[in-house]
Amino acid sequence: MNKIWAPGLPEPSVRTVADMENVFAVRPSNMDPEKPLYYMYRDLYMTHGDHTWLERHHLRYDITRIPPGIINGEYTKTKGHYHPKNPAGIAYPEVYEVLSGYALYLLQKADRSDVIVVPAHAGDVVLIPSGYGHVTINPGREELIMANLVSTDFSSEYGEINEMHGAAYYYMKKGGWVPNPNYGEPIPIHTLLPSPIPELGLVAGRSLYDMVGTSDTLDVMNHPEKFQKEIGRFCAEKIGL
Repeated sequence: MNKIWAPGLPEPSVRTVADMENVFAVRPSNMDPEKPLYYMYRDLYMTHGDHTWLERHHLRYDITRIPPGIINGEYTKTKGHYHPKNPAGIAYPEVYEVLSGYALYLLQKADRSDVIVVPAHAGDVVLIPSGYGHVTINPGREELIMANLVSTDFSSEYGEINEMHGAAYYYMKKGGWVPNPNYGEPIPIHTLLPSPIPELGLVAGRSLYDMVGTSDTLDVMNHPEKFQKEIGRFCAEKIGL
C-alpha cells in the first residue's frame, strides 16, 4: 500500500487485545494484552491537491486492516462506535468500501429497535446511515482491508458499546449470531445487501477515492439533513436473516 499513497502511509493507530477485551463475548484473558488486532491508517491522500480538497470539505479518507482471527470463538472485529448529531440534530453518517477480503458490517439503531447485517465483498460500498452504531467483523480467512470516508467535524462515541460489552450481537465460529445478553430481549436482526445510491454518488464500479476532488454529493457526510430521503432508502427493504 505504501506505493499508492503520497507522501506514504503514516504510522497506524493500533487496537490491541487490551483495548478490545471489554467488547468480546468472552474476555481474552489468555492472550497477550499487547497483541495487535487491527490497524487504522487515518487521513490518507494521493496528492497534496486531494488533501487540500478533503480538508476544505471537512472530510477524511482512512484505511483499516483487520487480519483474520478468532478470539475465544468469536471472529475478529472492530471495537464499534456511534456518531454524534451534527448542528442540525442529525447523526453524522459514514461510508465504507471493501478493498479486499470479506466484511460483515453490523449496524444497530441508537434506540435499540433494529439491527442490520450487511455482508460486503471487494468493491462493495456500504453506507452507515444516520442514527446507527456500527461494528465491522472479519469472518474470513484472509485479511480484510477497507476504506472509509467520514466527516472530520466529530469524534466517534465508544462509551455505550463499551459499557454494554460489545454490540447487540456477537458473531461466533460456532453458533453464528449470538445475542449479547446485556441488551435484554434480543433486538430484531435483518440482513441487507449492499446496493448503489446514485443520488449520493455511490454507484457500482466506482471507488470512494474516485469521489475525492469531484463536485459529487459528499456533502451528505456533514449535512445528512439534506439527504434524508436518499439515506432512508438504505433501510427500506430488509431480508430476514
